[in-house]
Amino acid sequence: MTDAGQTWPAPAPGAAPLPAMVGAQAGLELRTLLRNGEQLVLTVIIPVLLIAAFSQENLVSYGPGSRIDFLAPGILALAVMSTAFTSQAIATGFERRYGVLKRLGATPLSRRGLIAAKTLTVLAVEVLQSALIVVVALALGWNPHGGGAAAAWSVVLMVVGTAAFSGLALLMAGTLRAEATLAAANLVYLVLLGIGGVVFPLTKFPAAARPLLRLLPAGALSDGLRSMLQAGAGLPVRDLLVLVAWAVAGIALAVRTFRWE
Repeated sequence: MTDAGQTWPAPAPGAAPLPAMVGAQAGLELRTLLRNGEQLVLTVIIPVLLIAAFSQENLVSYGPGSRIDFLAPGILALAVMSTAFTSQAIATGFERRYGVLKRLGATPLSRRGLIAAKTLTVLAVEVLQSALIVVVALALGWNPHGGGAAAAWSVVLMVVGTAAFSGLALLMAGTLRAEATLAAANLVYLVLLGIGGVVFPLTKFPAAARPLLRLLPAGALSDGLRSMLQAGAGLPVRDLLVLVAWAVAGIALAVRTFRWE
C-alpha cells in the first residue's frame, strides 16, 4: 500500500519475543513495587532496623568476635527472604484476587515468563537493599573477610537464594487464596527469622535440630554468607546445593500449579 509515494510495511501480528515481554513485565513490576509503601517497609526498613537493634550490646550473646560481623551476613539473607518470598508472595496473591493475573493469562506471557519477570524485579530491589545494608553495617563497624572472592561468591549465593525463595513465593501465591497467602507468608517469615540463623546463631538450638535447620533455605543462605564474609572461607558448596534444590523444586512446582485466577 502506498500513501503519497511512501510504502508501508504489511502488518505482522504476533507476540513479541519472550525477552522483550519479560523485560516489559519486570519494569512494570518494579515500578509498582517502588510505589508500594508497605512493601518497602518490609523489604528495606525492617532489615535496617534489625541490624541496628541487634548490633547493640545485651540483646543476644553471639560469643567471641564482633557482633556486627555475625549480623551483617544474616541480615543480607533476611533481605533476600523478605523481598523474594514474603513481599512477592503477598503482592502476587492479591494480584490474583483482583484479576490482574487473569488478564495477564490472556496475553502471550507464559507462566515461565511471569516467573522470570518477577524474579528479575526481585533482583533489582535486592541490589538496592544490599547496598543500603552494607553501608549501614560498615558504619556500625562491619569488617567483612574473604576479599573480592568472598564478595563474588556471596552474590552467586544470594542469586540462587533469590531463585529458591521466589519459586516458593509463587508456589504459595499461585495456589492459595490471597488472605491465606498473606497469613502464611508472614508466619513463615517470622518462623524463619527465628530459626533460620538470621539473627540467632544456630548453635543456640539443640544439636539434633541443627542439621535440619541448615537444610532450610534461610539457614543455608545465612550460614553460607556467614562462612564467607565472617570466617573468610571459600564457596560453601553444601549450602549452595541446598539452595539449588529448593530453587529447582519451588520453580518446577510453581510452573506446574500456578493458577492465573
